[in-house]
Amino acid sequence: MKIWLDGALRDAESARISVFDHGLVVGDGVFETVKSVDGRPFALTRHIDRLVRSARGLGLPEPDRDEVRRACLAVVAANPAPLGLLRITLTGGPSPLGSARGDQGTTLVVAASPVTRRPDSTAVITVPWTRNERGALTGLKTTSYGENVRALARAHEQDATEAVFANTVSRLCEGTGTNVFVVLDGEIHTPPLSSGCLAGITRALTIDWTGARETDLPMDVLERADEIFLTSSLRDIQAVHRVDGRTLPGAPGPVTAKAMRVFEERAAGDLDP
Repeated sequence: MKIWLDGALRDAESARISVFDHGLVVGDGVFETVKSVDGRPFALTRHIDRLVRSARGLGLPEPDRDEVRRACLAVVAANPAPLGLLRITLTGGPSPLGSARGDQGTTLVVAASPVTRRPDSTAVITVPWTRNERGALTGLKTTSYGENVRALARAHEQDATEAVFANTVSRLCEGTGTNVFVVLDGEIHTPPLSSGCLAGITRALTIDWTGARETDLPMDVLERADEIFLTSSLRDIQAVHRVDGRTLPGAPGPVTAKAMRVFEERAAGDLDP
């Protein structure tokens, strides 16, 4: 397996970063997860744009967009797969043991792995912990993922693949790595960015391609929504057939199924929308 590390392709087995890298020591980094289809990254321009926004929001030097694109194309070419995951990670680089950054520059890593297509539907749980819609990292895709690791572990304990958070005012926010959509009376709704959710790439495309509305939603909407689905780079659109103890028979329902078809058709027609 080949990865990109600080300017060049390298063998994954021999590639090394410093044990003092700020991404390792304090989680000081940003990242993107990009789907690749037959060796071509999907929505790469949008992902690079968000990587730059996240770096800027975290106070990291902005990555060179051309280098990131070149790295992604080199990695997918070196690791061919019908369906793959590209992980782009930018960290604060070698730094002192503490919160302060060093002055040796950032670390850029791009790695890939093959994946399988997700099932059409899945189970999710809600968790008692909250997203802080007013936090310093709100809206940034950072490597500080401890909360998500904990929540996803709880989901797996309950035979689910995702955990859904409320924000601090008990409004529906997001999953650990997904955005959440609900269908009410035939209309598709998703929480607004002001809820504290991440501005998902697949979320934005789904809104554009299906006419979904951004709506401030209470958590109990999950108890009464006609249909529920998740979006993410690797799930695309995935229906939910169970939330906690509630079963949604027939998932994906008709509105979700149509959204899935529209997304698949539009994505196939333009790999960099």
